[in-house]
Amino acid sequence: MIRKAHMSTERQAPNQLHHDGVDATIESDDYLAKRTLRSGSAGWVLLAGLGVSYVISGDYAGWNNGLAQGGWGGLAIAAVIIAGMYLAMVLGMAEMSSALPAAGGGYTFARRAMGPWGGYATGIAILIEYSIAPAAIATFIGAYVQSLNLFGITDGWWVYLFVYALFIGIHLTGAGEALKAMFVITAIALVGLVIFAVFAIGKFDAHNLTDIAVTDAAGASGWLPYGYLGIWAAVPFAIWFFLAIEGVPLAAEEAREPEKNVPRGIIVAMLILVVTGATVFLLAPGAVGANAMAASGNPLVEALGDGTAAKVVNYIGLAGLVASFFSIMYAYSRQTFALSRAGYLPKSLSVTNARKAPVLALIVPGVIGFALSLTGEGAMLLNMAVFGAAVSYVLMMISHIVLRRHEPDMSRPYRTPGGIVTTGFALVIAVLALVATFLVDIKAATGCLIVFALFMTYFGLYSRNRLVFASADEEFEAIADAEEGLS
Repeated sequence: MIRKAHMSTERQAPNQLHHDGVDATIESDDYLAKRTLRSGSAGWVLLAGLGVSYVISGDYAGWNNGLAQGGWGGLAIAAVIIAGMYLAMVLGMAEMSSALPAAGGGYTFARRAMGPWGGYATGIAILIEYSIAPAAIATFIGAYVQSLNLFGITDGWWVYLFVYALFIGIHLTGAGEALKAMFVITAIALVGLVIFAVFAIGKFDAHNLTDIAVTDAAGASGWLPYGYLGIWAAVPFAIWFFLAIEGVPLAAEEAREPEKNVPRGIIVAMLILVVTGATVFLLAPGAVGANAMAASGNPLVEALGDGTAAKVVNYIGLAGLVASFFSIMYAYSRQTFALSRAGYLPKSLSVTNARKAPVLALIVPGVIGFALSLTGEGAMLLNMAVFGAAVSYVLMMISHIVLRRHEPDMSRPYRTPGGIVTTGFALVIAVLALVATFLVDIKAATGCLIVFALFMTYFGLYSRNRLVFASADEEFEAIADAEEGLS
């Protein structure tokens, strides 16, 4: 629902008002005091590090499952298209985050553009993505730990439990400490990729890229062993190279000068990830063959063999996986916090502790993610996370287009090059990516669709009449209403 130019704001009760088709509550100052994040914790360098850390696990594991869907050529084409989509998308998000800096990120943008229904739908899609992605990463962490024979662990669930408990505990100490720890872990993970590249380049053989047997699918060849449809089926795994970078704006309320630092941070992070993704995608299959990489739980390690370099990369690979696990946990807590503080989800989820960390917003999605990780199906969980991501990308790109058309005079310290043409391209690719999740695993994608529908039902029947007017995201609406009234 596109936000109308003039919204009703008549009083319904002493502490309530009605606007944008929903009832909102005017809470006390004490309500917001218990739901406040620590501001000024991050500049653009830390934000860029956050963006890289969200995604860097995708270089270490997960992307390679796309080789079983499209072969190296199919995944390569999908990766180029998806890289273009993400570049266009982050340029659009950079503009929106400069204009609307709040912890809700994409939900805040959609809330302004499409009203409460659109904002809530976007927030829930992002929450599905961020709740499931750590579960997928936990399974990859388990594979790396088992390959090292650490502590004699042969069953991954102990690893899953340990990482969830440890990193929720660290996040509860506060954002500044968490972001700095994440930055160090991410730097170590980047060093690991450099080490991998140095040793893998000597093993590279272009013939290894096309060693998957050619099928009888339409358009099948050595470069496209699964035919043209394989390109489309490989899209969700190409997304894994960049999945969750859109979470950078979630740190807006905890950043210094967010209108400047958030756009700069997300763009720098994207450029770094293009380089790292291209490096591992070329060198890992080129070292031992695309066929060997297609089902590997730790592809970079297997690409290097059994030597010292492989063991070093295996240990550092854990840092890469941990970096993304750690930072996406940050993202899901902030998305849950923002939706809860505004009343879209139960308000208890947004209460912060003495260190200004949202306690239940960290714990509840973490428990759900841990339960999902027990399936041990990393590829399935990856596809489910991509479903949520693709839905949110569609809605965020629509938001950018709507805001450009309906609010051309909005203050925008940063403007997207190409405007709505850029975000329109990202929108089209995001729709195709969403359909691709059903091609890969129709049961998993359908399950996510049902969960999404249940959340929307909850909003329609319950929470849409319990929104909190004084939350940051609803205040953006109040300011817009006041400006429109004056004009």
